[in-house]
Amino acid sequence: MDAVRTVTGTICPIDANDVDTDQIIPKQYLKRIERTGFGPYAFAEWRYREDGTPDPDFPMNQPAHADASILLAGRNFGSGSSREHAPWAIEDAGFHAVIAESFADIFRNNCGNVGIIAVQLDHDTVRELFEMVDRDPSTEVTVDLETQTVTGGGLEVDFTIDAHTRHKLLNGLDDVALSLQRADDIAAFEDRRASWMPRLA
Repeated sequence: MDAVRTVTGTICPIDANDVDTDQIIPKQYLKRIERTGFGPYAFAEWRYREDGTPDPDFPMNQPAHADASILLAGRNFGSGSSREHAPWAIEDAGFHAVIAESFADIFRNNCGNVGIIAVQLDHDTVRELFEMVDRDPSTEVTVDLETQTVTGGGLEVDFTIDAHTRHKLLNGLDDVALSLQRADDIAAFEDRRASWMPRLA
């Protein structure tokens, strides 16, 4: 994955709590074997009417939020199943950071594994961001992973993030890349194993 240090852009607000992974990417769209291509189906049951046309009331379909790179939500975002497809869909839809009051642990970890910054802020700050977007959807916000700050529209607030996740994001390392950093140690271990034991080809 690509390294990420800052995300600057407008915000797409989804003012809801307990948004689960089946709402983020409904189960009927999980048939793809690639990691890409899920973006058009993100929030599909809210985003589209029964006839398949976009619902103009849903924020992602509104011109003011068309190019947003930051998603804003309430508490317990990403609850439900552990499907990695949820952050894949969010990333493929053009979002590189998600700000919420709280996250489901597995979803937050999955975000870190695909290159999305999951920013947890307190209730009052999240509400302030919703109000800011409501006043002026064109307001740009910067999520800075190096300084661990969110700034924009007169707001400046710190956030905390797991140090290991921060290291992975700043250096563009997913779990496979982290393992490959120990390739010499892995090869040496394999060389020491008895020939009759299972080994990597």
